[in-house]
Amino acid sequence: MAVKKVINLAPITPMKELNTKEKYFNPFPIYEMFRKENPVRYDEERKCWDIFLYEDVDYVLKHHELFSSQQQRMVEGENLLRMDPPRHKQMRDLVNKAFTPREINNLAPRIKEITNQLLQDVMDKEEMKMIHDFAMPLPVIVIADLLGVPAEDREKFKEWSDILVKGVSENKPKAYEAVKHEQQNARDELKEYLHRIVHVRRLDPKQDIISALLSSEVDGDKLTDSEILEFSMLLLAAGNETTTNLITNGVRLLTEIPSLQKQVTNDLSLVPTMVEEVLRFYPPVQAPSRIAIKDVELRGKTIREGDAVTAWVASANRDESKFPHANVFQADRKPNQHLTFGKGIHFCLGAPLARLEAKIAFEEMLSKCTNLQLKEGSLIERTPAPQMYGVVEYPVTFSVTSSL
Repeated sequence: MAVKKVINLAPITPMKELNTKEKYFNPFPIYEMFRKENPVRYDEERKCWDIFLYEDVDYVLKHHELFSSQQQRMVEGENLLRMDPPRHKQMRDLVNKAFTPREINNLAPRIKEITNQLLQDVMDKEEMKMIHDFAMPLPVIVIADLLGVPAEDREKFKEWSDILVKGVSENKPKAYEAVKHEQQNARDELKEYLHRIVHVRRLDPKQDIISALLSSEVDGDKLTDSEILEFSMLLLAAGNETTTNLITNGVRLLTEIPSLQKQVTNDLSLVPTMVEEVLRFYPPVQAPSRIAIKDVELRGKTIREGDAVTAWVASANRDESKFPHANVFQADRKPNQHLTFGKGIHFCLGAPLARLEAKIAFEEMLSKCTNLQLKEGSLIERTPAPQMYGVVEYPVTFSVTSSL
């Protein structure tokens, strides 16, 4: 039976408890309060259930037969994030071919080349805007390569993807309408741009994902242009914004914890586990959302069929019952079963690519730059999208490693 789609505004609406800039920038004490006092609660203002404990978030994410991803957003569009089986499996199996471990590892030399070029461009200045100069262009150029679009369009791609994940600053109809209008314009512009790429690739296929999707079939049927465009837009928005936040959040932690920077610089073999800890500690995506397919009992509360549910991964990742000393950053933490990439059938398709990009980014940066510090006098603000966790910009200064 098809699942009725429900409009869910929770992902773009900030929680009322995060009512100051300080709380919004550092929401983790608020999540801890909810884990202890009200781990499953209904927010009347946002019209959704909030889930805060690791065990419960894990349950919601892995039980797709109870909690559906099929939901309307302010701007319509069908993609893997909002599909349920069987169509989800068909599409995921198809695009998985482009994200096999071998295919991802084959990208390592190109990712390293891009990383070193971006770093080389700022070496003489000994300072950089972390997002503009490095953490944004790296994943965007990689995705541009994968899709077969020119890397010189990365600034426009960044603008489009920022708008597609944008939230509202206040819970008012005018704010929703403004964001809805902006997102629809961005989708229309991006769709028109990608449609031209699809047309070109249909006539002249290359070694890129759009060409591969054009030649693929599901149950004997070719993908529609709409399906190809939706997947391409998902890859852009999800692959760009999350990896940008992952790298920037990692640099932020290196500057906030000088001993961590020294520890990892002296032992670059720690980078892979450090990346996992960044994903746990400052997760790029805070809270995926779902819709209940049927009535579900959770901690004595009844979540009704059709109710919106927000699974607070950022809270689950700090749950002391799962992570000893959860509020302490440990570069060598093992095991580290964070939920940042999701769980079950919606486990992040691009996780291997994000991990590889972050690993190379930190290895190259820390081998070339020492004494990374937040630039004096910088005003740091959190990105306005409630479901994301990142900053608008993060200017840093550094010294060039003497061996260079």
